[in-house]
Amino acid sequence: MIRNKYLALIGAGLLFTAVSCSDSYEVRPVEFISLDMVFSKTDSLGRNAVAFLNNIYAGLENGHNRVGSDYLDAASDDAISINAADPDVYKLVMGRYSASTRIGSDMRWSEYYNGIRKANIFVNNIDVVPFMLTYQNSKGETKPLNATMKAEARFLRACFYFELVKRYGGVPLMGDEVHLLGDDMEIPRNSFADCIDYIVDELDAIKDDLRTNPMPDFDLYAHTPTREACIAMKARVLLYAASPLFNENPIEPGNELIGYASYDKERWNDAAKAAKEFIDEYGPEGNGSYGLTESTGDFRDVFLGFYNKDKNPEVIFYRPGGNNKSIETNNGPLGFSGNSLGRGRTLPTQNLVDAFPMKDGKFPSKDGKTGSSEYSKYSINQNDPYENRDPRLDYTVLHHNSAWLNTTLDLTQGGTNNPSGSAEYSKTSYYMCKFMGKYATESEYSDKMHLWIMYRYAEVLLNFAEAENEYLSTPSQEVYNAIIALRKRAGIEPGDNQKYGLEDNMTQAKMREVIRNERRIEMAFEEQRYWDIRRWRIAEEIFKEPLKGLEIKSSAGVTTFTEVDVLETTFDMKRYFYPIPYDEVVENENMVQNPNW
Repeated sequence: MIRNKYLALIGAGLLFTAVSCSDSYEVRPVEFISLDMVFSKTDSLGRNAVAFLNNIYAGLENGHNRVGSDYLDAASDDAISINAADPDVYKLVMGRYSASTRIGSDMRWSEYYNGIRKANIFVNNIDVVPFMLTYQNSKGETKPLNATMKAEARFLRACFYFELVKRYGGVPLMGDEVHLLGDDMEIPRNSFADCIDYIVDELDAIKDDLRTNPMPDFDLYAHTPTREACIAMKARVLLYAASPLFNENPIEPGNELIGYASYDKERWNDAAKAAKEFIDEYGPEGNGSYGLTESTGDFRDVFLGFYNKDKNPEVIFYRPGGNNKSIETNNGPLGFSGNSLGRGRTLPTQNLVDAFPMKDGKFPSKDGKTGSSEYSKYSINQNDPYENRDPRLDYTVLHHNSAWLNTTLDLTQGGTNNPSGSAEYSKTSYYMCKFMGKYATESEYSDKMHLWIMYRYAEVLLNFAEAENEYLSTPSQEVYNAIIALRKRAGIEPGDNQKYGLEDNMTQAKMREVIRNERRIEMAFEEQRYWDIRRWRIAEEIFKEPLKGLEIKSSAGVTTFTEVDVLETTFDMKRYFYPIPYDEVVENENMVQNPNW
């Protein structure tokens, strides 16, 4: 067969469907430029090769209002969409999809495989470019730029594979191959174990060829994967692999396409060691490159000021975005106009709000008991249920009487910021504010650099705490330390035992409950909860209960808060995995569909 020298997208089913580019990455249709032009033997600056690599980066997800203009969390129990016109997240949470009627904004099979194909083209050709530019790898060795660029492409390829595995289980592994027209594309799925091993092996193989922080020209290269990002990703991949859905409690035991053949407790140990490697080498007790952002004690600072590692050491890897007011305009509260306009797109639920403890890190007794070390010394104020709560609540959720845009929000039914008589209003009486600036005393929104954080140090701590707790019979002091660090940064009171709301001598089960809840509130709206309730295999139980909000009324100076159901749904076991696209199964007799699809 004569090799096609052009990068026209070569198809076999949906594996190699084109994907569009966005944000600050390269937008030229580089797929139609000749290989010899992209990977030129005479271009010592590698201009077109750099553009091609940037085009691969464009396949990374930007989670801000990503799923049909909503956050993915609006398909979990943490939020709903304000959109009354059947949005994608509503179809996801209600299970209104199939192998042939898919939800393109998240079931990105073809897009991920397109990214994999581009990465393979890059890996196979970048070495011919005679880069005069050099860099220092993580070992301090001076190398031509080709080496780190190839490692970057392999990192991105690993990202795409992991996103596929989260959604589908085991998928076809393409290696470094770039298939051409006429090639045999009857490729079977690899096992789940094969896919995890491949991703982990790739991350181990490339980590030392990547840059490491601090990097020269930080503003230029800050968005690129580093050795640190590689280790953080490995920790997440191994955490998922050890989780019940794939390891201990698969939906179809023995089906190696969607999980391991048998349970192995050591997988938790592998995940714990991977996270601990990051903590020990790069955390505050290591070289100090990364840690929890604590410059002002304000949790929002984590998502602001991304280009200054001294002030924000938490961000490990991120997806660039635009300098605009998009998050504020899409998600800010109703009732404003002009440069203060908000559409309230993603609405937090009462379920999420209830997950935030009191400011001593404990929950109040449901029967009003006090004096026990198990319960908070604070009780819920029925006239102001947001008083004395975990400070992260106010940094994550806007509620009735929140200070916003130099006013006090009125979220009573028909109030200024929750108008009645419209199809779209805050059904939960909440709005999201996590990724927005500090607008309590500002009069209008202003342009901000909206990046999407894919890996941050807080998650590494949570990954370690979860994996270590599952591996050990009782929680170690290191598990305690990880959660304490997060709660201390959040502003939780230390308590008499200096454990920030944690009890002494907790059982594994009790600590598991704490870790899962801490992950929920710390990582809210960061595309964690949707996948967490799946990998923990608790979605069936979660969705037995309705999603809730508040009905707030004010009369004669008295405000009442009444809990109401806003959405009822169920969860079918088959929905732990997405269906393989119908066209892929029809055109490839070796492509096995996921169970019950």
